Amino acid sequence: MKITWFGQAGLLLEKENVTVMIDPYLSDSINKKDPSRRRSFPVDVKYFDVCPDVLIFTHDHIDHYDPETAPHLLARTDKAITVLSPLSVWPKARANGGPHNYVQFNRHTEWTEHGLRFRAVKAEHSDPHPIGVVIEDLSDGRTYYITGDTLYNTEIFDDISGQIDYLFLPINGAGNNMNASDAARFASRLRAKNAIPIHYGMYDTIDPNCFLYENVIILEPYKTIAL
Repeated sequence: MKITWFGQAGLLLEKENVTVMIDPYLSDSINKKDPSRRRSFPVDVKYFDVCPDVLIFTHDHIDHYDPETAPHLLARTDKAITVLSPLSVWPKARANGGPHNYVQFNRHTEWTEHGLRFRAVKAEHSDPHPIGVVIEDLSDGRTYYITGDTLYNTEIFDDISGQIDYLFLPINGAGNNMNASDAARFASRLRAKNAIPIHYGMYDTIDPNCFLYENVIILEPYKTIAL
């Protein structure tokens, strides 16, 4: 699997002919609402040309379901995208229309497509219907868990079973997200083989090296790596 981080919680997962995009924030929408908050690095517009097979929104906050990025991606009519989103996002996403398949993807829901199984799990955040997503590659059994924006909440672990090979989790400690200390405890409790900190660096000066875990992978914005 190839992984590209867009900054914040935005991820692009690519395997062979399958492309999954999660929470893409490819604008400066936040700055338009709050002039004091500016992106620390620019948008790479080439990612607007990516047409994912599966597009996932984990909750209805502007840096996850972005009112500029989402309509641009969903304006495509040459390909039907499967759009997975919880109740708080689903009506907004669906309003974009087009040939796409808008799936209401709430906690405990599963969806299988292109040799991947997607499972929505609990997240604890200020949105009323946030989710995390566990993605299982059915060809090799590897699992990728993207927590979404969340605090450390013990009920989350009831939704997670089996080995997590790659865990993506926030460390910014603001806006009802885990800080680096709680994120490390979270990864340890799951016994994740590898942990990947995200949701930092665009609107703060957090050093990802503050996230102390045995097997950490540090991503750089727009730099694709193979896992």
